[in-house]
Amino acid sequence: MLLSCNTTVDRSFREQAQHGTTTFPCACYYDDLSKGDVPWHWHDELEAAIVTEGTIHVVIGGEQFDLNTGDGFFVNASALHSCQGLTAQSCSLHSLVFHPRLIGGSAENSFNQNYVLPVIQNKGFGGLCLDKGIPWQKDVLDVLEKAWQTCAQEPTQYDIKVRYTLTTAIALIAEHMISIQSDISPKHLRDGERIKAMLQYIMDNYGEAIDTAAIARSASISESECLRCFRATIGTTPIRYLREYRIEQAANRLAVSQASIADIAADCGFQDISYFTKTFREMKGVTPKAYQKEH
Repeated sequence: MLLSCNTTVDRSFREQAQHGTTTFPCACYYDDLSKGDVPWHWHDELEAAIVTEGTIHVVIGGEQFDLNTGDGFFVNASALHSCQGLTAQSCSLHSLVFHPRLIGGSAENSFNQNYVLPVIQNKGFGGLCLDKGIPWQKDVLDVLEKAWQTCAQEPTQYDIKVRYTLTTAIALIAEHMISIQSDISPKHLRDGERIKAMLQYIMDNYGEAIDTAAIARSASISESECLRCFRATIGTTPIRYLREYRIEQAANRLAVSQASIADIAADCGFQDISYFTKTFREMKGVTPKAYQKEH
């Protein structure tokens, strides 16, 4: 069954949705990135996606990729990731999110021992870009596309066919793990853990008066290292990210509450109502009052 993506996370940025069912832990999704980005999140499942239209920017751990139509990416279990569209129109991808046990089976199973565990137990491997111009990665993309179409259409014995094709994809990735690993910088892995801690701090404290120093302390690093880490992983500054996060939270509250604009602004960390209105209009294209009325 084909689903649209609606990513919701808890305070550790862990995705809350169940993907598939207990007996068949796999689901396929379609994301229209022209309508909104896929926010930062992580999950116990593996994820594989293919860009169907436009160009997207993907961040997995501390690594960033710009992918075009026909390219894709793979995300390992527990890796923090996000993606956004880089083209204003017709920007989309489709993805498969599946639990490792779907293809690994029991702990002692040879599939699990030889193909799944080498991937998910490799803490230095957050994921990879799948470039259609690289032969073995093109093979992975072809297999993933077949798995996605089968999962979406649900023909007879689709569960067997999806499991087989995903096993083939994981086997190809496991086979090339050494060459993949050589391209991963330890700094990227460290940045990924640091950014996860700092984003969680912002999520927990965005309504308070916090600054770069406080954000840096949440990951036990200096302010300069905090700035470098944000630029390297997210492409922005911690204060700009904080401001954008506050506006998103304010928009969510405006959509479901008739509370005053001033109260919502204050709850989301804005003490100056004029600055809040100006910033909200810049990001959302309308005033907070108009947004609340519309939604």
